[in-house]
Amino acid sequence: MAKLSVKDLHKSYPNGNGGEVKVLDGITFNLEEGELLSLLGPSGCGKTTLLKIIAGLLKADTGNVFIDGLEVMPGHNKVGYIFQQESLFPWRTVKQNIEYGLEISKVSSQDRQAAVDRIIEIVGMKGLEDNYPHEISGGQARKTEMARSLVVEPEILVSDEALSNLDAQTRNYLQQEFLRIKDAIGSTVLFVSHNVDEAVFMSDRILVMSNMPARIIAEYRIDIPKPRNRASPECLGYRAKILDVLGAEQAKAMGV
Repeated sequence: MAKLSVKDLHKSYPNGNGGEVKVLDGITFNLEEGELLSLLGPSGCGKTTLLKIIAGLLKADTGNVFIDGLEVMPGHNKVGYIFQQESLFPWRTVKQNIEYGLEISKVSSQDRQAAVDRIIEIVGMKGLEDNYPHEISGGQARKTEMARSLVVEPEILVSDEALSNLDAQTRNYLQQEFLRIKDAIGSTVLFVSHNVDEAVFMSDRILVMSNMPARIIAEYRIDIPKPRNRASPECLGYRAKILDVLGAEQAKAMGV
């Protein structure tokens, strides 16, 4: 049984003129236990809308989302979400940011302490617990946000371009850290990216989405042992294939 099953999701938004813009057009796929699955697609094609439906933050028009075989509805708490934009509370320390979800869930102080200490150790933020967001680097802030999502032990972690606003060196480092932390926790991850190199380096499998209304138009299982060499012929081969598919979609959008 798949960890996550997405069945025939459709979603439209009002266009302001009394009509609708169709965003998702029958999205169907599975995510296996322990897998890191990346979603690639043209900008604005509906990837974030899809993540929000899966995370219970948005209602689909039609279709279903199942986790461990059970259908989930908007408002469920089985998915941890790392947002594209930094979302740490500036008035709370690293530790206080990480434990926020546990506070909301009324977890006892003693249990919160144990859970936060463990996740801080795993993500490599020990010694920075009492720092405020303005006192840590962008990469450390991303680690803190990842820790905040993981400390509540979600069934699935979704990441919405979480590494996109970083310089290239920090981004490459955090890709490796993301994989290390995923393996340490045993997480199942749905990872949205615009960066083909990043997706090939990190993913077990990649799905490519079309322009709106979004459909799944290609799937690639990345059969390269990890850790991977970004510049290897194998990685570059997958990169070329995926860029060809994305380039064709871009050409369609431009009417070429």
